[in-house]
Amino acid sequence: MPALATPAAPPRLPESPVIPTARAIAGFATASGVLLVILIAGVSAATASWIATGLIAALFAVMALDYALTLRAWRRSPPQLSRVLPDAFAIAARREVRLVIDLAAAERWDMRLHDHPHPSLVAEGLPIPIAISGPQRVETSYSVIPNRRGDVTFAPAQVRVRSRWGLCELNERIGPQDARRVYPDFSQIARYAWLAGDRRLQEIGIKTYQLRGQGTDFKQLSEYRVGDSVRYIDWRATARLAKPIVREFQDERDQCVMFLIDCGRRLRADDRQSAAGTTHFDQVLNAVMLLTYVALKQGDAVGAMTFGTSEHLQRYFAPRKGGLALSALMGHLYDVEPTPTHSDFLTAAQQLLTRHRKRSLVIVVTNFRDEDSMELGQALKLLRSRHLVLLASLRERIVGEMIAQPLVSGGAAIEVASAHLYEQSRRDAFNRLAARDALMVDAEPQLLGVQLVNRYHAVKGAGLI
Repeated sequence: MPALATPAAPPRLPESPVIPTARAIAGFATASGVLLVILIAGVSAATASWIATGLIAALFAVMALDYALTLRAWRRSPPQLSRVLPDAFAIAARREVRLVIDLAAAERWDMRLHDHPHPSLVAEGLPIPIAISGPQRVETSYSVIPNRRGDVTFAPAQVRVRSRWGLCELNERIGPQDARRVYPDFSQIARYAWLAGDRRLQEIGIKTYQLRGQGTDFKQLSEYRVGDSVRYIDWRATARLAKPIVREFQDERDQCVMFLIDCGRRLRADDRQSAAGTTHFDQVLNAVMLLTYVALKQGDAVGAMTFGTSEHLQRYFAPRKGGLALSALMGHLYDVEPTPTHSDFLTAAQQLLTRHRKRSLVIVVTNFRDEDSMELGQALKLLRSRHLVLLASLRERIVGEMIAQPLVSGGAAIEVASAHLYEQSRRDAFNRLAARDALMVDAEPQLLGVQLVNRYHAVKGAGLI
């Protein structure tokens, strides 16, 4: 499936190959002062003009010679620049970019280096002053913070090289062009994995987690701990090891979770304050990645399909399992962006039924509105003919903030009343859908991942798939 095109960086303006330094400007200022003194001394204007022309020509000649000598030396032995980049970036995560400058010849260069990361990367620590005398290697670094997902490039770095006599600076480019990807934020997954290892998932709101002795598939033998049920004691292992041993079970494995992700205009909502990576769609991808990680750990296969875009931009990731499935899924979805088009829920349901026939837990992720009730209800009914369906909808945080604001003016009262009316109509429509199937999640974007994991554990524990 072709990737979405990354917006091209704005075209660069033509760069001047040489820039006069403060020393050159001081030289021209001195020449002007000499000319003024000559005029005050009573020298005729014609003679003064000849003197001025001579001084300026001499200064330009010296600058040209300085430039030519420096350029010749630069072309003969330019430094070589290489970047040490991470394999990939994560949105809103600060990463270091290391620069390695090698000079093989016995030359000395004083310069200011300004690397050219993609405009979506906020760079800190540029420009960098560098003094290098060959043969030598110099290493330096700066940091970048990505503020959008997708493909990014690093153009050749720009250097302003001080000339031999210090009258001008050469404006040159060194280094290659490098490309990398910016993926969704993985901090939720990292935190989940850390807390899961310490059995502290309740700190992030995970209510249902596999308890020792639950499930139907045997997992392993482990040492008895206070609170374990005695009915799961393995007496043979206990007698052999001379200490209490219990059997652990797990939920059924080899099942399938399929995401149906809305990429239409509903997901273009953005009620963030200013932080990168916190748009509604960014939060959707974060939730998808978190639940993918959890489901893969449970031994299930995970797949995804997008809808709400033109056909050539749709993505389909066939369900797969294993340690590499998360990276593969991310490689399909990392640059997806919502479009201003209408999302056809019924067509998406038909396409999914055609492409994926095995009974699965299908998670439809969208931003529900009451006017979507009829079309969405038909799509859910069609999907339920074969799959277990969970509807996950985003709830705008800004609506709750408007409802909670104090009534300090007439305008505020109108805003509060409008927000209440909107929320009530949306809740009523959502409850009508929920009356037909209780597998629904309605959450603010930043809480979507945790609530999806809770519902997934509940479904697995109940054996509904």
